[in-house]
Amino acid sequence: MNKVSEANKISTKLHEILEIKHLTDSTFIIRMERNNLKFKAGQHINVGPANSIHTREYSIYSGENDDYLEILVKEVTDGFISPVLKKQKPGNMLVVEEPVGYFSLPSQIDPNEQLLFIATGTGISPFHSFIKSYPVLNYRILHGIRNTTEKYESDFYAPSRYVACTSRQKSQDSYFGRVTNYLEENPIEGKVRCYLCGNSSMIHDVYDLLETQGIPSEKIHAEVYF
Repeated sequence: MNKVSEANKISTKLHEILEIKHLTDSTFIIRMERNNLKFKAGQHINVGPANSIHTREYSIYSGENDDYLEILVKEVTDGFISPVLKKQKPGNMLVVEEPVGYFSLPSQIDPNEQLLFIATGTGISPFHSFIKSYPVLNYRILHGIRNTTEKYESDFYAPSRYVACTSRQKSQDSYFGRVTNYLEENPIEGKVRCYLCGNSSMIHDVYDLLETQGIPSEKIHAEVYF
């Protein structure tokens, strides 16, 4: 491969930052040029600064039909990537690798099928992409967070479909406890397809709990986020 073609290949991975929206002191949304990147809602991309060899996986936050690309990032203070991403400015370039992953909705969307999305923290990213891509979805979201400041853009979801489960703060507009506590008090009934995204301990606990409540394993989809 000659140097010109190598340069062209690399340049196709560079995406200019359009906007950075800070949601909390540690969590932010990066909006980038899409550059005709094709993806399926639920997939993730490896992202990193243009001058670094390091990248990290982030689920795509934007919808399939948006003309931009977004990721939801939580800063990890001793991480290689998130502290660097937090310092980026509009106009800077990021490396974006090809989308991968199989955490996705059925190929044929049934607007009548009940969907339960269960997330912790920034694990809500693929569900935001699901709903933005397919507004007809019949969904509910359980969002496990520590306090209400982590209800990332919760006004995007219909209030009747979004339940924040706060483990460290009591609030009138949230359930006080973990998502497992909520599910124990509000068992899942009927034919429901469940998607789990977040930390591994939540996924293991919720997976077992759903199975005991009669949800067959083929109706439970999981993505370990961190």
